[in-house]
Amino acid sequence: MTTVLCIATYRKGDEFLKECRRQGCRVLLLTDETLRDSDWPREAIDAFYYVRRDMPESDIRKGAAYLARTERLDRIVALDDFDVEIGAMLREYLYVPGMGETTGRAFRDKLAMRSRARAAGIPCPDFIHPVNHDAINEWTSRVPAPWVLKPRSQAAAIGIKKLHSVDELWRTLESLGDDRPEYVLERFVPGDVYHVDSLVFDRQIVFAAASRYGTPPLAVAHEGGIFVTRTLPDDDPVARALKDSNARLLDAFGMLRGVSHTEFIRAADGQINFLETSARVGGAYIVDVVEAATGVNLWREWAKIEIAGEHGSYVPPASRGRHAGIVLSLSRQEEPDMSAYSDPEIVTRIRKRHHAGLIVSADSGDRVAHLLDSYVPRFYQDFHASAPPPARAAD
Repeated sequence: MTTVLCIATYRKGDEFLKECRRQGCRVLLLTDETLRDSDWPREAIDAFYYVRRDMPESDIRKGAAYLARTERLDRIVALDDFDVEIGAMLREYLYVPGMGETTGRAFRDKLAMRSRARAAGIPCPDFIHPVNHDAINEWTSRVPAPWVLKPRSQAAAIGIKKLHSVDELWRTLESLGDDRPEYVLERFVPGDVYHVDSLVFDRQIVFAAASRYGTPPLAVAHEGGIFVTRTLPDDDPVARALKDSNARLLDAFGMLRGVSHTEFIRAADGQINFLETSARVGGAYIVDVVEAATGVNLWREWAKIEIAGEHGSYVPPASRGRHAGIVLSLSRQEEPDMSAYSDPEIVTRIRKRHHAGLIVSADSGDRVAHLLDSYVPRFYQDFHASAPPPARAAD
């Protein structure tokens, strides 16, 4: 029996956990102690273990080593972006196969991401590590504003600041104090933002779906807009270019196996620039959108890939070749009434407090785009609320 230690210090990953159980694995969950009473799929989990978010790595190592005295840990899998480093550290410490700390850093540290992408010849926005004053002054003299200051190890748009002048930049950098090295500064490139969601086995991409955001995630997070994304057809020229860039990127980053959510921006001149990547599934119900279009559930297939490991085999299910998309908004109502939305293409209604969301699927990409475009103004009128961007990820 294969024993899988799953790490999820944020509440997610049910389908991964359930699939491990369906595959006959012993499933252990390491989670934050604040999630002790959360509604985990307990029928799929053999044992729970708890950490605190402020717990020193040395204590986590000791705890894992103590666990390993009685549990043979065949796989260690981090289910959330914020757990990638812990998972990589424990794999190396306990000598469990999979992604180590050096490779894992490229999927968490935005400075490492950009440096590796540039070294591999993959276009990305001009950037600098904002530490040395002379280097910053030289960089700002040749790279026009606006610029974007990003935390190196946050997720999504958390903590990102858009800056429009040298004075504003220096005020912001000074306010960071000793935390300044924890950021990367890059040129803001306007354009359409896309994402590619992939499954990787034995260093090869075995499944990939390309999608386009309706509004860039940064704008949604900072301007309080409505989140929209929709899949692109496989024969779309932009989709093919995105998948090619994604394949080059994941090969250069050394991903052995697993799942990845990678974002790109297509500038006005048509150049596709790498923004960021991750060793996790996409958030904001992107897994559900991909499944509505292709029939492939990324959580479940990721579990199969991890179980197959370095000596097994894996073949992804065939895509059913449909199109899908989502419209999602914070809601003024705690439990919004979406009954007025009755199109037969609606396949999922998001059930979450103070959220309104619909996933649609159709044989026609134009039909999906039409529905999403028609829903956005209605969502603004019926439901939309906004909130300040979070300083940290929500549980």
